[in-house]
Amino acid sequence: MPFATSPQPRESLWGVIETAEQVLPGIWRVETSTHGELVLSDDRQAAMPDALRHDAPQYEEDVLWSLPVLAFEAEFANAAAVGTSTMLQLAHDIARNWRPDAYAAFTGTAIEPRDSHVMRRRAAYEALIGSVVVTSASGSWAEWVPEGKVGVVGRKVASVDYLGWPTYEGPEHRGLVAADRYDSGKSPNAFAALDVEPLP
Repeated sequence: MPFATSPQPRESLWGVIETAEQVLPGIWRVETSTHGELVLSDDRQAAMPDALRHDAPQYEEDVLWSLPVLAFEAEFANAAAVGTSTMLQLAHDIARNWRPDAYAAFTGTAIEPRDSHVMRRRAAYEALIGSVVVTSASGSWAEWVPEGKVGVVGRKVASVDYLGWPTYEGPEHRGLVAADRYDSGKSPNAFAALDVEPLP
């Protein structure tokens, strides 16, 4: 179905609109001083496939923009603007990585954890539901942490959302771990795997 052009959006979730361009009829790319997004007309939002539709017609520029680009991929491809093929590939890559469930539902493609940071994070936290994991860590610069140790604070993982972010429950746990055993780049870090010495 052909879509009509739409008036420029008056506002953005990110503040005053500084630049705006209607990239396809009913799809505006807007920028503020801090962020940007694609804004869909009512007709475009209604035409979004269920798997890709966001609650609001604003699709921020980091991840969500990829969803309407996938939904209307043929139109974007036919527009033949400079950089379109790169943009379309990037939309697939971003949606597959950051919205793997939506991407799989829309494309019918099975997504493997190796293809999605979100799936890897979700699986890692799901494997630790009921376990205490590190939520913050301090070096020996903190007065409660002796030299050669890392002080860790953690909570029990209660559940994990679709983006792989955990919900915690219960009290905080504090402890010490040998500095050479703690890898701040690893997440999640389970207390049990680190042999944390509990502190009162």
